Amino acid sequence: MLLKNIFKSQPQDEWKPVIEQFERVVGKDGVVRRKEELLTYESDGLACYRQRPALVVLPRTTEQVAELVKICHQNDLPWIARGAGTGLSGGALPIEEGVLIVTARMNRILDTDVENRQIVVQPGVINNWVTQAVSGAGFYYAPDPSSQIICSIGGNIAENSGGVHCLKYGVTTNHVMSLRLVTPDGSIVDVGGEVPEMPGYDLTGLFVGSEGTLGIATEVTLSILKVPENICVVLADFTSIEAAGAAVTDIIGAGIIPAGMEMMDNLSINAVEDVAGMGYYPRDASAILLVELDGLEVEVATNKQRVIEICNKHGSRNITTANDPQTRAKFWKGRKAAFAAAGHLSPDYFIQDGVIPRTQLAKVLTEIEALSEKFGYRVANVFHAGDGNLHPLILYDNSVEGQLEEVEALGREILKLCVEAGGSISGEHGIGADKNCFMPDMYSEADLETMQYVRQAFNPKGLANPGKMFPTPRTCGEAANAQNLAQSTEADLY
Repeated sequence: MLLKNIFKSQPQDEWKPVIEQFERVVGKDGVVRRKEELLTYESDGLACYRQRPALVVLPRTTEQVAELVKICHQNDLPWIARGAGTGLSGGALPIEEGVLIVTARMNRILDTDVENRQIVVQPGVINNWVTQAVSGAGFYYAPDPSSQIICSIGGNIAENSGGVHCLKYGVTTNHVMSLRLVTPDGSIVDVGGEVPEMPGYDLTGLFVGSEGTLGIATEVTLSILKVPENICVVLADFTSIEAAGAAVTDIIGAGIIPAGMEMMDNLSINAVEDVAGMGYYPRDASAILLVELDGLEVEVATNKQRVIEICNKHGSRNITTANDPQTRAKFWKGRKAAFAAAGHLSPDYFIQDGVIPRTQLAKVLTEIEALSEKFGYRVANVFHAGDGNLHPLILYDNSVEGQLEEVEALGREILKLCVEAGGSISGEHGIGADKNCFMPDMYSEADLETMQYVRQAFNPKGLANPGKMFPTPRTCGEAANAQNLAQSTEADLY
């Protein structure tokens, strides 16, 4: 075994030396060990998978993270990095005998360099704080996940998060200039630089999206963008989701690249109106399309007219536009609240994160509807229509025995549809513990083995976030059993 379950194999008084080492690094208030306090950390945003960690440690600096990781390395202790805990793939799910290194206290903005359009932050900084820090100078940070008011930059780095504006401006990796990292043996290394396209291997790009399996980012240099001269949001509603999908295809085909283009189906529309009650989303619409255009004033005016014409061509009933910040924010408020609003429809929901070519939207959504009827579970569709990133929300009741396994099976069928359509099993939520067993649907054994070479080069002991991203011989249904995850080792992978 590569991982020694020392907390399990030794009596409790043998834990004391390790705990004392941790306390010397972060203080007694930086080590969480009481069972009732550990409950806070037993899951990430994918709450149907739960496992209480053995210990939680709360560092404040790069040096403290390095010392904590060294202690884990010396004692062969598996560890998992966690930020705000908003992830939706089980990427920060603890293992039973592991240590959770939580970066929530590392929440300082270290430097702001508006002249060079950069900002340096610790991983615990909340996504929306970055824009707030530079908005007074007329700048903003483009990646904007729906959870941006609570998700942290460290988690965005781990999962390569996107958001509404990723269509035009790219996902997290497109906005990371450099990283200070703690590798799995406790070394501190710097990758990237103050200018784009540094010579040598692109280790920054390699690390972003690695889901905590290659180390922990402790300082992050991000690029910031100037606020556009003009911004307009177009809200159009349609009598069929197929018509809305066709409008999306034609907008991109016309050479227009919106800052963001989002779609919601009728179930999501009504959930949002029930919760937010803004009155902008017509309850009888089969789908609504939100198109944000930005740039020079003349460019926005021209593209707005072209978008309206395309939407009308595909049978849009009503089209509303907003140029002022207040109304634009109200248009987007419903879309940003969609995941939370799904909780109004059902006690629980299981979210997936597949990607398809834009031209396949109508076909795949029709097939998802057929799967919904076959399995007997409602599916609310909310997605980044511009880049084909689907977020089907499968509604169920976790208190009813067997329903979780059934919606997991439905979720897998949806992801298989995405792959068959030429897409991917993840757009921005990552693979984590939820989808690692689906990786062979996309990659050959040789592909996965090549990825393992990279992981083993950084993480030869397999201590950093074990059991995530890559498949094990276990079945998908067992992924929901956190006890099985606790027993996973890197040696089990093939």
